[in-house]
Amino acid sequence: MPPGGPRGPRGACSMQLRALGGSGFEVAPLAFGGNVFGWTADEATSFRLLDAFVDDGFNLVDTADVYSRWVKGHSGGESETVIGRWLKNSGKRNRIVLATKVGMDLGDGKVGLAPKYIRQAIDDSLRRLQVDHIDLYQAHQDDPKTPLADTLATFADLIRAGKVRAIGASNYSAARLSEALETSARLRLPRYESLQPLYNLMERPAYEAELEAVCRREGLGVINYFGLASGFLTGKYRSEADAAKSPRGGNIVKKYLNERGRRVLDALDSAAAQLKATPAQVALAWQMARPGLTAPIASATSLAQWQELAGAARLQLDAATIAAIDHASR
Repeated sequence: MPPGGPRGPRGACSMQLRALGGSGFEVAPLAFGGNVFGWTADEATSFRLLDAFVDDGFNLVDTADVYSRWVKGHSGGESETVIGRWLKNSGKRNRIVLATKVGMDLGDGKVGLAPKYIRQAIDDSLRRLQVDHIDLYQAHQDDPKTPLADTLATFADLIRAGKVRAIGASNYSAARLSEALETSARLRLPRYESLQPLYNLMERPAYEAELEAVCRREGLGVINYFGLASGFLTGKYRSEADAAKSPRGGNIVKKYLNERGRRVLDALDSAAAQLKATPAQVALAWQMARPGLTAPIASATSLAQWQELAGAARLQLDAATIAAIDHASR
């Protein structure tokens, strides 16, 4: 097993690992989303969260160079910088599978997947992360202006140089993902070994309609984002009044609090009561149980939140529970 296999506090493997496509990496069934680091989780809190994540036996940490450019006063790279400081201080580099992304707009023309920009972006990410290589380097979004062959050949150069171990894609359509995989095979270039799509109980069609079949046929790992539908699947938003519970609450209530959303929450509540769990744990466990899905990505901003999320990996949903949640969310 390559560096990054999950270890518990005393060094013993603590849960069943899953292959991340053909990358050679094995990961625990829940990934930590690093978008909160340096944003809604300050540096000290981020360090505590990362320590707890690793000590609980998990290992896949996902971030991106653009996190958290959307915050006033931020320019991007904040999350990578916090993770880099944690890695330097903790000495736990060999206990995580480190994933980051390139391609989103960082301003000043820093956007896309052109060879020259990728070569600049990887060095910037390595510097912020204070590491000599990235385990999974992902194209954050498709770049139709750059030929796939050029992008993939550049990723191949990075792998040969030892800066990257494996590559993945995020936010690709099924057609473009298939084209990328065909290009890699035809030109004998490294292929995308994973996909990071939007997927949760409230957002099923975008992945299930076409992408799922491609990923399963090609043996790609799937590490989906927004696994809790921006917090809706925690049960936090159950009425119009709950919109005030967070800055994004209004949009969440408007988007999800409808007949279908209430039906999904009812199904999660019922399963949670039977399993002595929480709706968030059940929602994540449902994703972990889906064939072909490697590890949903979820974020926490406190140790209490993290411990709740971690509990999802210990839940076993029976076929009847899965079927009931499936029915409610269709």
